Amino acid sequence: MRVIEGEGELFMRYQQPEVLPNHRRIIRNREVIERYSREDYVTLFKQYHGQLGAIYTEEGTEFKLWAPTASQVELLIYESNYGPLVESYVMEKSETEALWSYYLPGDQHGLTYRYRLIFVGGMVNTSVDPYSKAVTVNGARSVVLNLEKTNPEGWGERMAPFEDQSQAIIYEAHVRDFTVSNSSSIINKGKFLGVIEEGAVNDYGSPAGLDYLKELGVTHVEFLPMFDFQTVDETVYKPTQYNWGYDPLNYNAPEGSYATDAYNPEVRIRELKAMIKKLHDAGIRVIMDVVYNHVYEVEQHSLHLTVPGYFFRYNEEGEFTNGTGVGNDTASERPMFRKYIVDSVTYWAEEFHIDGFRFDLMGIHDIVTMNEVRKSLDEIDPTIMLFGEGWNLYTPLAEHEVANQNNAHVMPRIGQFNDGIREALKGNDFDPQARGFINGAWYMEQSLISNFMAALDLRSYIEPTQLIQYVEAHDNYTLYDRLKAADPGLDEETIVKRHELASTIILLAQGIPFIHAGQEFLRSKQGVRDSYNSPDHINEIDWNRQETYRHSVNLVKNLIQLRKQEPLLHLSSYEDIRQVMDVKNNAFQLVVLTYRSEDYNLLIAFNARESAAPVHLEEGRYIYKLYDGQVFLDDEHEVEDSHTIYVPPYTGMVLKQFTH
Repeated sequence: MRVIEGEGELFMRYQQPEVLPNHRRIIRNREVIERYSREDYVTLFKQYHGQLGAIYTEEGTEFKLWAPTASQVELLIYESNYGPLVESYVMEKSETEALWSYYLPGDQHGLTYRYRLIFVGGMVNTSVDPYSKAVTVNGARSVVLNLEKTNPEGWGERMAPFEDQSQAIIYEAHVRDFTVSNSSSIINKGKFLGVIEEGAVNDYGSPAGLDYLKELGVTHVEFLPMFDFQTVDETVYKPTQYNWGYDPLNYNAPEGSYATDAYNPEVRIRELKAMIKKLHDAGIRVIMDVVYNHVYEVEQHSLHLTVPGYFFRYNEEGEFTNGTGVGNDTASERPMFRKYIVDSVTYWAEEFHIDGFRFDLMGIHDIVTMNEVRKSLDEIDPTIMLFGEGWNLYTPLAEHEVANQNNAHVMPRIGQFNDGIREALKGNDFDPQARGFINGAWYMEQSLISNFMAALDLRSYIEPTQLIQYVEAHDNYTLYDRLKAADPGLDEETIVKRHELASTIILLAQGIPFIHAGQEFLRSKQGVRDSYNSPDHINEIDWNRQETYRHSVNLVKNLIQLRKQEPLLHLSSYEDIRQVMDVKNNAFQLVVLTYRSEDYNLLIAFNARESAAPVHLEEGRYIYKLYDGQVFLDDEHEVEDSHTIYVPPYTGMVLKQFTH
């Protein structure tokens, strides 16, 4: 094959794509953007509804790219993943004046390619395929693969449907945080394979990693972004070069820094699938954190390079809108980006057997798009979870069009993070001195009980499972750091009790409980709140903390089992909640409520006082299910005959009352 002049340099020279700082709003291809960014592409161009990207078969591969404003598109073929350009083919333009395609006969497994696009006025862009499923190191070239060759042994079908979402318990983790610390014996540190190493222990011989997860008993693990992101150099590991991954580069390819060989495009796919399979074998489902609301640097991103001005929102001055707070917002309301999101989510669900999707900053997107995502997932498995951050963010869309909490009632079976219960428990997360129910705030009881009942009195929700109940997440202060900041001189024992009370309330709340990795052993990030690019020593999981806070770990583990055992703790409809729940007290830092059933009642109390709180008992036989930080999974520990029971300070209580 011949080497084409001008692109014969070794690809190794640009392993790491140039990274421009976010404050530089340099809009390339100005002529194209000014011509089209304020016009409706729907009226200018027909939309394409078929498959896009490199469509592989053993007989040949068809390349399809939607690029309506390009005057010419070339398919560039490279000698190898990192070799010189050796061939280019002018792609064929379809009658729709939007789709460019080219067919290469023969088995093209391993072929490396990019696109060169020429626009009116002579502007030229070279780009990876926006639909890339496999990429070279740092995502700079696209690769054609026979994906069947990436399947681990026994890959098979999806897990059986998860029939009752009210029984889901989500554990949020980050691949690198979960595996990188020297406090565990995990060998593949910072890697997909590290997540699933069996027999890993901490310095004291207690389970870490996968074995720890299995003992904890969660049903789903939600991983922070696993797609290919931009700001971590995949060619070298540095403890100080860190990012959560909310800086998208290639949406449909796994991140290479989590693979044992980032240079081999197959390895990252094979190892991610191996991780998912091993978690599935352990009975744990996988939720993927997806970030379609923005990209890291628009000017370098394939969406912008292939169709400038289309995939992002602009203000009247022609600048990027910034509802996301990171410098740019994607335009989900435009049909071909809506299609892109749906296609991408569907691909991950089908090819990788993903069990759920968490949408970052979902409030940037429009309702139609989110409902289309839900519909596409239903065709694969209606029990695939779908939820996101429905914050009220700036968008040019009308209020009734935005996929935020206020519009949950028109997005059935799409969940929302409930910051209401988080704020009721610990106060405003942005103010380390603010207080909530667990640490001294008065008059928070009504807010807490409302949110504990899955926002029963708010019309925006259709069903309890739309509420993701949490007190900390990756971009919050950890609860431990938050409590320490609010009361720097407070004794450790009280901090621990307040922390345990918050976790208890989350795990007993209606809706879907969500635990941040390490929350159960009072994870600390040394006071750093938004640690998205902090080094490993801030973000890594210290597996030895489970020894220091063993009581808290056991409490969380046993509360998970109690929740699974007791149907009254995970009701599926608001009608059920109204029929069986009564609030007995919600004042003076004490909340008391009951659930009724035909055979027994549950009495639940949360005491945030410094002293024991009396709770009146009606006549009947009671047994302990939770008392003074201890969970009783059997029905053998009876409450002594009494009309009053005292709930210890900063604890929760659950009693079962037999009615027959």
